[in-house]
Amino acid sequence: MEPFVLGWREWVALPELGLPAVKAKIDTGARTSALHAFSIETFGPIDAPRVRFGVHPADYSDDIEVWCTAKIVDRRMVRSSNGQAENRFIIETPIRIGDREWPIEISLSNRYTMAHRMLLGRTALEGASATILPWSEFRQAQLSYDVYGEQAGKPKKRSLRIALLTMEPGNFSNRRLIEETEKRDHVIEPINTLRCYMNIKSIASAVHYEGKTLPDYDFVIPRIGASITAYGTAVVRQFEMTGACVLNSAQSIVQSRDKLFAHQLLAMHKLPMPDTAFASSHHDTDDLIKMVGGAPLVIKLLQSTQGKGVVLAENRKSAVSLIDALRSAETSFLVQQFVSEAAGQDLRCIVLDGKVIAAMVRRAAGDEFRANLHKGGLAFEAKLTAEERKLAIKAAHRLGLKFAGVDILRSSKGPLLLEVNSSPGLEGIERTTGVDVAGLVLDYIEQRSFGTRPRMKKAA
Repeated sequence: MEPFVLGWREWVALPELGLPAVKAKIDTGARTSALHAFSIETFGPIDAPRVRFGVHPADYSDDIEVWCTAKIVDRRMVRSSNGQAENRFIIETPIRIGDREWPIEISLSNRYTMAHRMLLGRTALEGASATILPWSEFRQAQLSYDVYGEQAGKPKKRSLRIALLTMEPGNFSNRRLIEETEKRDHVIEPINTLRCYMNIKSIASAVHYEGKTLPDYDFVIPRIGASITAYGTAVVRQFEMTGACVLNSAQSIVQSRDKLFAHQLLAMHKLPMPDTAFASSHHDTDDLIKMVGGAPLVIKLLQSTQGKGVVLAENRKSAVSLIDALRSAETSFLVQQFVSEAAGQDLRCIVLDGKVIAAMVRRAAGDEFRANLHKGGLAFEAKLTAEERKLAIKAAHRLGLKFAGVDILRSSKGPLLLEVNSSPGLEGIERTTGVDVAGLVLDYIEQRSFGTRPRMKKAA
């Protein structure tokens, strides 16, 4: 093997941190290596802590910004060349110089004012059996900061810090998301949506929780109950203001939860739906019933979920009575055509990032007309037609949802769009189809998180 010769500074790469080019000063007088890091914060369980930090790899510049996470192997008091001692987090990661690669320990410290963003100490050099020529520099392969702009946009995978907005962390869907996240060595933190509060500023907006400012998250999964839609979406919007990626945006959740607005928006894009009517005055009741083809008809509260607040009026007399009662209670509702040929069945399609990833047929139990599994319905794996698949994808897209449960009726006129859910449950669909929906959601989150390029500032 040829001797490994280094000058007093060299180009190095830290591939697992997503840093393909950094100039490092070789300093045999220093025992511990150091990497420039800012916004250093710890997260994860006590027995397996991680650290998240930002790096500006280019000397004398913050034009390139890369975010990294790593496992903490130690915390030590490190004394710098100016005699100041600092308690630093220590991580272990491979380093590559020329054609050699080996693991080293690195301390994290803000080196913004230093001439080099990385210092390579003697402990790290012991693993390379290197010969140092202090009067020379760049004896190994030369790299360039241009690689940050040229790379394919897929830095090495790292542990993600994910927030799960929910009031029920123990339900099946949330347990599956937590289980799948931890299986991939990421950290997921359930956050009670109603206990979040917000500091709304034009600069440095933040989300607070239990007396502290919440940290930056790589990704936020909103699973907000219908009863707290207004406050929950305000919290999601605040996370968006901080720059966090979210599975479904606040606007898309609002659009899907407002049944009247959702129907209007989907109708505007000419998506087929059962005939639907809405009015305020009791003087319009007769015409309202005629609009949807008469009785039997379905009456839906605007805030209904899981089949609750959905009633079948089997004749005109019961329809008028129900409508009058709801108006007296000043409750908003929709009147909708009853599609008898659906025979108490509907389709639940799970759409993720513009693709249907799973689908099932839900069949109502007994005399029940609602096919919701929460109402005792049965479920079977579904084989969708191309038209049904296309309708589900279009519905999620028009409401701006990346992840959605789309309900469709099979009618004599073809598929009809029934409803779009921004927080679909996972239990029924996973057990019925065997599809790992939680795993596919994590695939999408990783793709979004790892497939982004380092931030490059544009020239003024």
